[in-house]
Amino acid sequence: MAESWSVPGSVESIVCVNPVRNVVEDDCTEALTLRDLSVELIDTSTGDPTRFGTLPVHPAVTEAILKVVQSGKYNGYYPSNGILETREAVAQYFSRPQAPLTAQDVVMTSSCSGAMDITAMVLCNPGQSILLPMPCFGLWKALAEARGVIVKYYNLLPDKGWEADLDSLEGAIDSTTAAIVVVNPSNPCGSVFSRAHLKAIVDVAQRHHLPIIADEIYDGMAFSGHEFVCVAEVSDSVPVLSCGAVSKIFMIPGWRLGWILIHDRNGAFQQQVRPGLGRLSRKILGPCTLVQAALPDILTNVPDSYKQRNLEFLERNARKCFEKLSKVDGLTPFMPAGAMYMMVNIDLERFRFGSDVDFIKALLIEESVFVMPGKAFCAQSCFRVVLILPDDKISEACKRIAKFCSKHDTAAQSN
Repeated sequence: MAESWSVPGSVESIVCVNPVRNVVEDDCTEALTLRDLSVELIDTSTGDPTRFGTLPVHPAVTEAILKVVQSGKYNGYYPSNGILETREAVAQYFSRPQAPLTAQDVVMTSSCSGAMDITAMVLCNPGQSILLPMPCFGLWKALAEARGVIVKYYNLLPDKGWEADLDSLEGAIDSTTAAIVVVNPSNPCGSVFSRAHLKAIVDVAQRHHLPIIADEIYDGMAFSGHEFVCVAEVSDSVPVLSCGAVSKIFMIPGWRLGWILIHDRNGAFQQQVRPGLGRLSRKILGPCTLVQAALPDILTNVPDSYKQRNLEFLERNARKCFEKLSKVDGLTPFMPAGAMYMMVNIDLERFRFGSDVDFIKALLIEESVFVMPGKAFCAQSCFRVVLILPDDKISEACKRIAKFCSKHDTAAQSN
């Protein structure tokens, strides 16, 4: 008999790597302990809109959940794909004239992460590939690779508002490709694609008969001068699965409620994908019934003025951050068009850092400012700033970043 135990883990548990969480919990753990604790930490790394109180929940959201809890009607099991009244409300809220929806086209999920997981599972087999934009929210990579799906990338072009490089997209397609992921508005880039550009992406998918997974969690979050257009609006023939959630639209990420919108062009999803979505939704018997039941009132009673106020706040922060960081030698910020993030390119050679992770770790230790490195988004030589901070904190963060860059600027030191 063996004297000690050694129980093997599953392949999925071994290969599953979430780049964002790895940076926060592994790469930067030591830096967090080494920083000057007498200086306030300014954490711009995580896209949690509740952290600073700058984007408060609308009272109608609180009233809706209290009403549901007090009713006592939603403490049990409901259909795994979602409460019918909730799916009807979601379908009505997100329907467009060019992309109508019914309750049968909605699957409720546990957060947008759950929607992402299910859409990838229903379309991709192990050994097939999924096309992701680069930079991209790192969870897409984690979900795919954990199940043996090959991740391939198409480039986004920073100098063109982070539009997709269509040649790169088409060049990445091969016989293994199962789906194209389009993230719009973008985390981490803050881009918002024009209607014409989305149509060009859809045309590539049409030529190769590939479905699109649209990560549209930032639905409607476009700054002035830009218009959010959902992928399904410009698709006549390409089938689309759209992922969304309450987390960013209504600023309640901890409520963990999302959805999949099924835009089934030409019945392409009818035979296998629709029933597959139903079967996959039954794995965990559906998301929280209390939040589901509150959602129809939330969709009805939260005014557009609330969302507009949030957008104006984020855009003011974006413009301020862009203006200040544009003056820092060695950094190139890219003004976002929406969402709640800004990407900044780093001239690593100028600062003599080997990687963006080395740069942000030193920044964290020396200035107590925490930004997310490009590594978390499958990109290099850049970092992401979250734009949810109060006015004084975002100004102070930019001031400290400028001080740090000046200290490490080898070009300035040689003059």
